[in-house]
Amino acid sequence: MPKDKSIRRGGLARGLRLSLAGARAGGAFAVDGALKKLRGDAPSDDALLNREARRFARQLGELKGSYVKIGQLLALLGEHFLPTPLTQALHELENQTQPVAWSEMQSVFRAGMGARYSELEIEPAALAAASLAQVHRARVVSTGESVVVKGQYPDLVALLDEDFNTVVKMLRLARWIPGSRDFDSWLATLHAQLLAEVDYPRELRMAQVMAEGLAQHEALQSAPVTLRVPHFWAELCSTNVLTMEYVEGHRAASPEVAALPQSARNALGKAMLQLFFAEVFDLGLVQTDPNFGNYLINDDGSELTLLDFGSVFELEDTVRAALCDTIVAGLTNDETRLEHALVALGCLKPDAGESAKDTFKAFIRNLLEPLRPPEALPPEHVNAEGLYCWGHSELINRTGQQLARSLTNREFAIPSGDFAMVARKLTGVFTFIAVLNAEFNGHDIAKPYLTPTNDWGSTRQ
Repeated sequence: MPKDKSIRRGGLARGLRLSLAGARAGGAFAVDGALKKLRGDAPSDDALLNREARRFARQLGELKGSYVKIGQLLALLGEHFLPTPLTQALHELENQTQPVAWSEMQSVFRAGMGARYSELEIEPAALAAASLAQVHRARVVSTGESVVVKGQYPDLVALLDEDFNTVVKMLRLARWIPGSRDFDSWLATLHAQLLAEVDYPRELRMAQVMAEGLAQHEALQSAPVTLRVPHFWAELCSTNVLTMEYVEGHRAASPEVAALPQSARNALGKAMLQLFFAEVFDLGLVQTDPNFGNYLINDDGSELTLLDFGSVFELEDTVRAALCDTIVAGLTNDETRLEHALVALGCLKPDAGESAKDTFKAFIRNLLEPLRPPEALPPEHVNAEGLYCWGHSELINRTGQQLARSLTNREFAIPSGDFAMVARKLTGVFTFIAVLNAEFNGHDIAKPYLTPTNDWGSTRQ
């Protein structure tokens, strides 16, 4: 395990370091612009920009805490409209989190649990460390039950707003993000998501709501794979500590899951796709972090445990309706409806030219490939039984490359924050299913949800 580290404190010092990094990056962009002029609009000096992007990401990693989380969110949600050197560098932060010293975390747990701290025996060694918190395994003294406790890093919330504003200022200084109202709206969504992830009473509430929603969902309850939410010990939770049952399991990309029978992996893939539609259209609550670490699969693949409810996002009804229109229009080749839906989602400017319209509509149609009726599936991506082969299709790579080319179009509009959240979720779901090498057709799962309705408060199962 990596050596424990303490979080660096002091907002002024932290902000100064990033300002300097921003100034360097801004200088890099200025140099790049000058080179373009000298070369007659020649290609960018990618080496220079990549070096400064990596330098900035390294600064975030060294400062730890909220800076790392902000960088991760930017990489996660902005990869389709932030500069590629920046998102590539920020993705490296996902593997740089190191645990905080037990002496600091013990103080967090003592203060958070108060007199009930003595009810647990907490292991000093961290079970897992993230950018905003870390998890320790523990034992309930009175019963011997295994639990995990998640504690926020010390002084995190006090610096959160300041750290976020510092990163935004730096990104503007470096000219990595535009100063537009559309982007301001997207940043506001990002900021709200960050605040939600440190709101532990909200996370506890979202976990309970999700558990109740899944328990009442007939389609999910009748499926061969059980979706479950861990039990939370509410009396051992606080504003900065969460306590929940310990669950054994494997990640989707593990050798244990790869060794499961094809039928079991197919069932797991279907469960993930069904969960996506249920979250968006039935519950209006979407767990937006597609990290494989947020899902645990039991030994025989019959149970999928959902983790981390701090990233649960509440969807507006207008967004849900526009998403439904997008999917329906994309699958039925209704060009006019698809165009209107993309404008409603904020992905296409209302006055966009025909080239831009055609480009983005084609991207959506291709992304929805696994949801097409069986007769409309590309033959090169189906098996002898006519089932879609998610792993061999390389869908995400194909559509990602297409989108990257599309974004060079000046008529591209920065999508709404809501859409960015859902799009990343869908990409994560498709990637999860592909890693399973599942083989099934998604049309039957999607079809019940493709009837527009103005009453998104009702459950349609």
